[in-house]
Amino acid sequence: MKVLITGFNPFDNDTVNPSYEAVKKLPDEIYVNDQLGTVTVIKVEIPTEFNTSAKVVRDLVELYKPAHVICVGQAGGRSGITPERVAINLDDASIPDNAGYRPVDEPIIANGKNCYFSSLPVKQIVREISKSGMPAGVSDTAGTFVCNHVMYHVCYMKESGVFPFLKSSGFIHVPFCSDQVERDHPWWNPLSWIYTPPSMSLEDMSAGLAIAIKEVVKGESGDKIEGGAIC
Repeated sequence: MKVLITGFNPFDNDTVNPSYEAVKKLPDEIYVNDQLGTVTVIKVEIPTEFNTSAKVVRDLVELYKPAHVICVGQAGGRSGITPERVAINLDDASIPDNAGYRPVDEPIIANGKNCYFSSLPVKQIVREISKSGMPAGVSDTAGTFVCNHVMYHVCYMKESGVFPFLKSSGFIHVPFCSDQVERDHPWWNPLSWIYTPPSMSLEDMSAGLAIAIKEVVKGESGDKIEGGAIC
C-alpha cells in the first residue's frame, strides 16, 4: 500500500516551510501493525501556487496510485498539529502566492460543491498524536489560501470517484518550526514587547505525521471522539 504525503515550498518571504521539512524527515516505509503490515511513503514538495499546486498533486496521484493522500501545510500562529475537517470552494488570498497571483472571492471549481469534508479520521489522528505528548487539535478551517485550495481538490478527487483506488484524502496543518520563528518571525508588538509565535520542532512534527499516517491506513474506528469547538 502507498501513501502520498506532500508539503509546500516556502512562501511570503519565509526561508523555510516546515510542512515539507517535516515530511522529508518521514521514513520511506512505516510499519502500521501486524494485520496491515508496512506502507510505502511517497514524499513530494509542491508549489505554493493556486494555478499549479492541485495539478501537481493530481499528476502524482495518477502516477503513483496511492491508497491515501495527505497534504500538509504551514499554519503560522497555531501551537499544534491540526488535521483539517473541511475545505470550502473559495480562493480569497490576503497575500500573493509564489507566482504573484492573488485571487479574491473566486470559486475553486465553478459550480462545484460549497465544501468537501476530509475522509481522513481527523479525530483519531488528534487523539493518537495527543497521547504521544504532542499538541494537536481538530481544525474547522483550512483558510482560503493555497492550503484550502489543495485540500478542496484532493477531497474532490476522492468524492468524485475519478480515482477508484483512492480510499481517503485530506489535509493537516503544522505550526512554525522553532528556528523559523527565531529567524523569520521575531514579531514586535505595538506596545513594544516581543511576541514569539508558537512553534514545534521538525522532529516532533514528523513524528506526529507518522502517527497520522498509521491512523489513516487503519481507517475510521467508529469511536465517538470528543473534539468539537464552541466557536
